[in-house]
Amino acid sequence: MYLQEQETDTLIAKQSAASIKDTVKHCTQYQGAETWKSFFQLSTTLALFFATCGAMVYLSQISYLATTLLMLPAAGLLIRIFIFQHDCGHGAFWNSKKANEWTGRALSVLTVTPYDFWRRSHNMHHATSGDLDRRSIGGIDTITAQEYRALPKGKQRAYRIYRNPLVLLIFGTPFFTIISQRFPLTSGAGFYEGYKTLAVSSVWKSVMLTNISLIIFYGSLAAIIGWSPLLTIFLPILIITAWIGGWLFYIQHQFEDAHWQRNENWNAQEAALHGSSYYVLHPILQWFTGNIGLHHIHHLCSRIPNYKLQECMDTMPELKNINRLTLRDSLDCLRFKLWDEEQNKMVPFSAI
Repeated sequence: MYLQEQETDTLIAKQSAASIKDTVKHCTQYQGAETWKSFFQLSTTLALFFATCGAMVYLSQISYLATTLLMLPAAGLLIRIFIFQHDCGHGAFWNSKKANEWTGRALSVLTVTPYDFWRRSHNMHHATSGDLDRRSIGGIDTITAQEYRALPKGKQRAYRIYRNPLVLLIFGTPFFTIISQRFPLTSGAGFYEGYKTLAVSSVWKSVMLTNISLIIFYGSLAAIIGWSPLLTIFLPILIITAWIGGWLFYIQHQFEDAHWQRNENWNAQEAALHGSSYYVLHPILQWFTGNIGLHHIHHLCSRIPNYKLQECMDTMPELKNINRLTLRDSLDCLRFKLWDEEQNKMVPFSAI
């Protein structure tokens, strides 16, 4: 019986490997940017964003309440701009390395994200995603049920606080975006030994140059429109953007049937495809979020620009059935805090 089970597991593993290989072959056909599409996306989105912000500044002179009606669309456009910066970090937005680098850096003044620091940490996240022995910077700190049990009571409480949605998402995402990114912080939360990170010396330049750019850009803007409109309009947009972006990042890997393995059993392509979700959104929301909900495809083949992800999935329909999450499903993901190695799934604290 044991030998039969072993043979069955081996057969399933081979079938899975073959399936992933076919999926990778399909997805790589969509790599590479189309310059005119990237230019059209960038120019139209920036124009809409600046027009919306301009309208908010004008309306603020009449009624601040009127400006709040445009805050959510403006935040949605800023999310879309961040996706372009994200694509630049993967070398997917333009076919030129320099064009990707300088576009990504220029967009930092709007996203307030140090591009080169973010690019390096995010690519480390891609390289280690789903590997329990190489958890790293660029992701949400996640520990196993066994590791949680072994923590002192004080650290258990700290982890519970860290994973509380109010702390992690409502407070944490704006704090990280606006405050933490002003410093070359490269350490984890301290719940896991062996955390992979970056040397501070390799990222401080990116952080400091971004800070200087922000001072010049927003100082000049304040001199034109005043500090009050700047703080009461752009700051709320930035906070809402951080909430939306943080939520998207959270549900991309923190769902029940996620994929984590010890390094000896870890496979990069399997972890990419099965450890990332497919977030089913309304077409309007999908437009604002730059198709990032098709995250399983993105993690499998990060050189695919955002505007080709939907076509990639449409031409291989089975991709629509992998880690599919609806809006309602995604709310349930807030319960999951730990990875259970015995059950191979994310579990809530109540499970242990």
